[in-house]
Amino acid sequence: MTEDAMIDEWYPVGLFGQIENGWKTALMGEPIEVAFDPGGEVKVTYEDGRTLPVCVRYGHVWSSLGKPRNDLFAIPEADQPGRRFVEVGVVRVRCSPLRAVENFLDIAHFPFVHTDILGAEPHTEVHDYKVEIRQDEVWATQVKFYQPQAAKSAAGGITTEYMYRVPAPTCSVLYKTCPPRPGEWDVIALFVQPLAEDLCDVWPWMALFDDVTPMTDLIHFQQTIFLQDRSILENQIPRLLPLDPGMEIPTRADLTSVAYRRWLKRHNYKYGAQLVAQ
Repeated sequence: MTEDAMIDEWYPVGLFGQIENGWKTALMGEPIEVAFDPGGEVKVTYEDGRTLPVCVRYGHVWSSLGKPRNDLFAIPEADQPGRRFVEVGVVRVRCSPLRAVENFLDIAHFPFVHTDILGAEPHTEVHDYKVEIRQDEVWATQVKFYQPQAAKSAAGGITTEYMYRVPAPTCSVLYKTCPPRPGEWDVIALFVQPLAEDLCDVWPWMALFDDVTPMTDLIHFQQTIFLQDRSILENQIPRLLPLDPGMEIPTRADLTSVAYRRWLKRHNYKYGAQLVAQ
């Protein structure tokens, strides 16, 4: 197990609603078990019974191999009345957990990977947008992109506005135009569980204003999107995320990726990263 700052972060290890019989999984290469203790509280343990920190939030169980310095990051929309909370489930991906987050931040791939859903030719240009560090989180704002079907609730193509937020090394929160309720944002979060440096479980979660679409359709729509991403992620070379700026050449559309990689390096987040060219 690597010794870096990522050891003291919170990570999703499963859905709280599925904990009845418990399960075995892994976190950063360490086998762990999630279950209820005799008193009905959630516990996460190593194989030898040693306990790990536990947090239950956003429908998921979270844990850490270290000593988290802070509470789990806040998503204020999780407490907003009227929203539907969608636990999408899990997709296992043979890639670095950092790669999975970076792909979620990539705007330019919409027309080519999510054709006729999140993008379509000839609408391929990524317009200028803003990237900044807010309260030690990476934020991308003023992102706009034409999408044939921005959400399951969308009736047709619209120009969608986005904001991206990275509050933790393996988590990202996306705010996007809410078709049925102008002035509000749909929230789509990506919680990534690092099983190993080159293997992860991805847990999407949504907080939406959509009282019409059946829950099954909402889940299927988001799973379809991420399964399209998986084939790309599993074929990226190198499998780990390069942090040396000379290893890959970014374009103007990659401002968020560049900021994310610099942020990782500055905080000594390196589990799943490739630090030097090989």
